[in-house]
Amino acid sequence: MSNFLLDEIDQKILLRLACNARTPFLEIARECGVSGAMVYQRVKKMEEAGVIVGSQSIVNPDTVGYNVCAFIGIQLTEPSKYNEVASKLNEISEVVEYHYVTGEYSILAKIFCRDNNHLLSTLAGKIHVIQGIEKTHTFLSLDRIFERQTYLKDKNIIKR
Repeated sequence: MSNFLLDEIDQKILLRLACNARTPFLEIARECGVSGAMVYQRVKKMEEAGVIVGSQSIVNPDTVGYNVCAFIGIQLTEPSKYNEVASKLNEISEVVEYHYVTGEYSILAKIFCRDNNHLLSTLAGKIHVIQGIEKTHTFLSLDRIFERQTYLKDKNIIKR
């Protein structure tokens, strides 16, 4: 996939939509000094190019009772088990994100649980039983300071 070059207007549109996907196109257009139709056309073009892959409402896990966030480093019995393990992790609703990574672990998974007992049952009853997992290491998140898409602010992606 080739890189989509963003000009300054594209970048402003993306930043506004990344902060709030429900921002009306006319509001974005006023901020960018362009027409609403131009914003619509640019968003459609970025969707077609795969720059924008959807929009979502972000649920605050704490407000719905998921107060424990953990990252699980997963070592596989052998690298060839990756697809099988990834498929099984995808079936576990508490797993919200996972990455195939370099280093000591093969997979880094992010999970949300209601409390420590729920975390224990998720680890013991859902993750540790997956064939192909050799061992895990759990990192508890004590606080999320911020979450953002920093690359949107990288001036190197703006078309010159």
